[in-house]
Amino acid sequence: MARIYAGLSTSHVPAIGAALDNGKSHEPYWRPLFQGYEFARQWILDNPPDVVILVYNDHATAFSLEIIPTFALGCAEQFAPADEGWGPRPVPVVKGDSRFAAHIAQSVILDEFDLTIVNRMDVDHGLTVPLSLVFGAPEAWPCRVIPLAVNVVQYPAPTGNRCFNLGRAIRRAVETYPQDLRVMVWGTGGMSHQLQGPRAGLINQPWDNRFLDKIGPDPQSLVQIGHLEYLREAGSEGIELVMWLIMRGALDEKVRTVRRFYHVPASNTAVGHLILENL
Repeated sequence: MARIYAGLSTSHVPAIGAALDNGKSHEPYWRPLFQGYEFARQWILDNPPDVVILVYNDHATAFSLEIIPTFALGCAEQFAPADEGWGPRPVPVVKGDSRFAAHIAQSVILDEFDLTIVNRMDVDHGLTVPLSLVFGAPEAWPCRVIPLAVNVVQYPAPTGNRCFNLGRAIRRAVETYPQDLRVMVWGTGGMSHQLQGPRAGLINQPWDNRFLDKIGPDPQSLVQIGHLEYLREAGSEGIELVMWLIMRGALDEKVRTVRRFYHVPASNTAVGHLILENL
């Protein structure tokens, strides 16, 4: 059967993609950030997934404010890089797994999570930047990717507890798929940042590091964090961290931290990155 063997989390800052695409990754400002992902690039070569379920948020490209699904699962065979206003990123088309995605959708919906099934969708930097950070710049992405878009743009966003339980439901879905697949779940977004208003530029390093400390050994202490705390402590875009809890919910109760990385700043954002392995 299919099995989830590890999870990965990372921020998905659009400026990271621009730095990569414009050959700036070796500049002094960017070099420390990209060096922080060298471990992940080697680790993924040594521990390759067949499929990545990649949890991210759409930034008003595939979905507008007219239609806002709370959870949307990409069930197509492929997903093109989105044009976010300056042309699509020069990265490969994302190859999906429609059969596996359909199985996940059926299992999770019958498990009483109301997913939106999306059979055509372009994917923006929220999904492509994590792929670039971990896989570099290949001619084709080395595994299939199932996108799971979460609304953290327009309130009400889902709670951390709801996201954690969705991760558990995804794990149950994966474990009932008969094909032998090595599966990773990636949670993306965050960490603390705010892009507008009087607190624009907010970064809360102590709060971020407490989140990194607890997500592996004590995720239950994080699932109870409410929207107001995310807003107050991590900024208006800090709510993206609930997507990391989907990844964590999909893993075993006990995990091993393989990699931890934290860097400030990347544009106006604190960047966090973890690799967690099931024991």
